[in-house]
Amino acid sequence: MRISAAVLGLAAAVAAHGDHDHDQEPINGPHQGLWYNALPGDGGTQADSVFSGISTFGRLTYHPCLSNRDVSYDIAFIGAPFDTGTSYRPGARFGPSGIRQGSRRVGFSGGYNVPLDANPFNSWAKVIDCGDIPVTSYDNAYALQQIEEGHNLLLSRAPHTDANKPGPSKKGKTLPRLITLGGDHTITLPLLRSINRNYGPVSVIHFDSHLDTWKPKVFGGSPSHQASINHGTYFFHASQEGLLANDSNIHAGIRTTLSGPSDYENDGYCGFEIVEAREIDKIGTDGIIKKIRERVGTEKPVYLSIDIDTLDPAFAPATGTPETGGWSTRELRTIVRGLEGINLIAADIVEVAPAYDTNAELTTMAAADTLYEVMTLMVKKGPLSAMGKQEEVLELKA
Repeated sequence: MRISAAVLGLAAAVAAHGDHDHDQEPINGPHQGLWYNALPGDGGTQADSVFSGISTFGRLTYHPCLSNRDVSYDIAFIGAPFDTGTSYRPGARFGPSGIRQGSRRVGFSGGYNVPLDANPFNSWAKVIDCGDIPVTSYDNAYALQQIEEGHNLLLSRAPHTDANKPGPSKKGKTLPRLITLGGDHTITLPLLRSINRNYGPVSVIHFDSHLDTWKPKVFGGSPSHQASINHGTYFFHASQEGLLANDSNIHAGIRTTLSGPSDYENDGYCGFEIVEAREIDKIGTDGIIKKIRERVGTEKPVYLSIDIDTLDPAFAPATGTPETGGWSTRELRTIVRGLEGINLIAADIVEVAPAYDTNAELTTMAAADTLYEVMTLMVKKGPLSAMGKQEEVLELKA
């Protein structure tokens, strides 16, 4: 075990925030109706105005899950406020709070997802916000260990639904799904280490403008092992550590410059296929969806990692390494919806750096809305015990 005694103190650190039972009935009084009114419609569950209350993702119930092992969930949002692996603009440590702020109106008017014909806020699944993993900004090695152990602590517990049914994990158990709010893209390495401990090597769908499989020498030679792990090399390390499934991983939205053609060769050695951003002009969103689905299939576990710089800076200016020539928010959301039916076991969205955003919160809203699509896909697919068994999902809906 790589976990240290200090890392075991994570839960104790979070416990200082206390636990609040947000599911209890509000106190009755003569003015009860002024403050607690559910919105009308099929899924109207919000109890107060969209701009009041603390910020959780989509105004979901908050639980300090790291300090309370009794909390169960089917899907949980967890923040990883880390940005000391960036090569250009820092600031993604504020990504989790920014994305939550941008998500305040995601469930407004009831939260029903029209294109996917599902409501992730009103379904079989218990979906909550677990807050953030405490992450140091002074020691990258320790910070990545904190992220891995915190993620694993939440991923390895029994889900709220079908806890006793077999699932696709290493031990044959059904596990919950986690959606991680980054943080720069370095966090995907400890997240994949956590995934590997529970599932073994997995296929990855990677939305990004950059390959992120670069050898450390591309980043100035990287004078130490820790310096070699950053937001441009984490997939290289993931491949070296055996965390990726062979030849079933794919990048989408790529439009980066290279150190040379050998970068693409190395990317192939790491097990990735590439969909360039400019291909959308020839094959459209349907063609890109087709390439992704053919690459990863619909049978095996898949991890989804989304860098917000997949979007053009016109739609998402607040990111660590912006690249022009990207997709629109509408195009990205359409492509993500096209992943319906794929066995997504976990996901992340990264590189949201709110300090560079406009006053209109373009980037944080785009990130939140993209995760709304991801959350809906997971809910619509059903619990992981039903992987590939659509009839079980239909029973849960009924």
